[in-house]
Amino acid sequence: MRSSRIFRAALSLLCAGSLLGGCATPPRPRAPAIRPFASDGCSLFPDGTYEKKALWRDCCVEHDIAYWQGGTEAQRRDADQRLYDCVLEKTGDAALAKTMYDAVRVWGAPLFPSWYRWGYGWRYGRAYQPLSTAEQQAVDAAISQIDP
Repeated sequence: MRSSRIFRAALSLLCAGSLLGGCATPPRPRAPAIRPFASDGCSLFPDGTYEKKALWRDCCVEHDIAYWQGGTEAQRRDADQRLYDCVLEKTGDAALAKTMYDAVRVWGAPLFPSWYRWGYGWRYGRAYQPLSTAEQQAVDAAISQIDP
């Protein structure tokens, strides 16, 4: 008699759980989390000359936006080339532009454990990979919040 009541109680709980479980909505996929954009200008390098303290800083901030969002290896090469071109245009100094280009090529790899690595907006370990549609939407939303 007692085992019959235990069996019915267990069966009732099982049925109730099945009914409630069927009503639950499946979890929605979480939006990718990218850190808010931050830039320190030309990380570990001057932003300009003694006379013009921020002469090429905007080149570095543009470069930082590319590095923050990350992407493919080809996108990184393009970002580094744009940095070179921008610094050369601002200064006319090919040696300076080449020095900055070489530095970011060496020290900006995605697996280098630094705050200025390729893809630094994402969790460490991302490496080179194209942004998914959801990730690109997260990047676009974050960029729209950047004060010019």
